[in-house]
Parts: sequence; structure tokens; C-alpha cells
Amino acid sequence: MNETQMMTIALASVPTMITVLIGILINNARMNDTNTRIGELRSEMNQRFTSMQGEMNRRFDDMKDTWRSELHRVEEVLDARLKHLEER
Repeated sequence: MNETQMMTIALASVPTMITVLIGILINNARMNDTNTRIGELRSEMNQRFTSMQGEMNRRFDDMKDTWRSELHRVEEVLDARLKHLEER
């Protein structure tokens, strides 16, 4: 191969290399944007789960209080019945 042929091959491959380089840079920018968006979504989801966790804890506490009051009422009814039976 002579020098002219090598120069022609080099000049022919330069546009292809530039196109590939531009594609790589564009994809890199898109990946960074995607990673940023995923980070924002994670942060938003964590915030939602944290607020939901507080709500769920409050609901469970309310249910515990409800069950305690119901069980206390049942206990009083049973005590009254036992007392009535003991009096007989």
C-alpha cells in the first residue's frame, strides 16, 4: 500500500469515527439524565413511604386502642356474668 492509499483510508474513516464519537457523547448525556431522574424518583418514593409509614403506625395504634377498649368491655361483661353466677 502506498502513502496515498493509506491517506485515503484514513480520511474515509474519520467521518465514521466522528459520528461514533458524537453518538457516544449523546448517549452518555442521556444516561446522566436518566440517572438523575431515577435518583429523583427514588427520593420521592422514599419520602412517600416515610409519610405512609407514619400513617400506618397511627392506624395500627388506633386499632390497638380500639381492640383494648373492646376487650375491656368484654372483660367487664364477663365479670358481671361471673359475679351474677357467684351470687346464685
